[in-house]
Amino acid sequence: MSFAVIQMVSQSDVLANLAQARRLLEDAAAGGAKLAVLPENFAAMGRRDVADIGRAEALGEGPILPWLKQTARDLTLWIVAGTLPLPPKDQPHAKSNACSLLIDDQGEIVARYDKLHLFDVDVADARGRYRESDDYAFGGNVVVADTPVGRLGLTVCYDLRFPELYSELRAAGAELITAPSAFTAVTGAAHWDVLIRARAIETQCYLLAAAQGGVHPGPRETHGHAAIVDPWGRVLAQQDQGEAVLLAERDSTEQASIRARMPVVAHRRFFSQGAQRPASER
Repeated sequence: MSFAVIQMVSQSDVLANLAQARRLLEDAAAGGAKLAVLPENFAAMGRRDVADIGRAEALGEGPILPWLKQTARDLTLWIVAGTLPLPPKDQPHAKSNACSLLIDDQGEIVARYDKLHLFDVDVADARGRYRESDDYAFGGNVVVADTPVGRLGLTVCYDLRFPELYSELRAAGAELITAPSAFTAVTGAAHWDVLIRARAIETQCYLLAAAQGGVHPGPRETHGHAAIVDPWGRVLAQQDQGEAVLLAERDSTEQASIRARMPVVAHRRFFSQGAQRPASER
């Protein structure tokens, strides 16, 4: 089964961004993809009314969720909806999470991942100071779900710097991991390639790294370089800047061979509180 990773240069106009995303998703479906990953903040970049956007979506008054469900149905395509602001379920007036949704090809929400690690960082760029926690609440759960292309783990952007999350996803059976992102130009140039390849290598998963790649309101410039990385750390496809649709197929036989020849999960010596130890040590 084929899958797609999408790169965008989203702006502040939600409807214009959705039109751009629709065109790119149509290209992905036409290329044979059964699942496509949109980047972080695909529907809006540089907006300061995150709370209003999230509340409207939670109350059924916003355009993003209906658009996602309709597009998935129209294209018979599973969609990982990068991130959008969305409050916790049944709490429309609570602080929004940076939420990554998995939508199936019937337009149903199969899984929801709320970004665990928020980007509260100082960066030597034109903006200088990033404080995601001003606008978003921290997520609290590790999420893995079954899809037509394999068992999929969900992460977002800054999560890439925390390998323990990826170890948990592998322990939960992940075969592919998404990382929709909007890395800054500065941090991306320094760390993006090494992080996405390292997370793929250590988990022996396909890493589906959708990205923003260009100049946005704010001011903000993103690194781009959306990529698909295989379980051996090989970059199968990549786009420097601008919009793009990247396609690849999962080779489950080769992935199984890599895991059998280098059984890193069985060799782990450090475990988080909830992780399962090998039977020989229990």
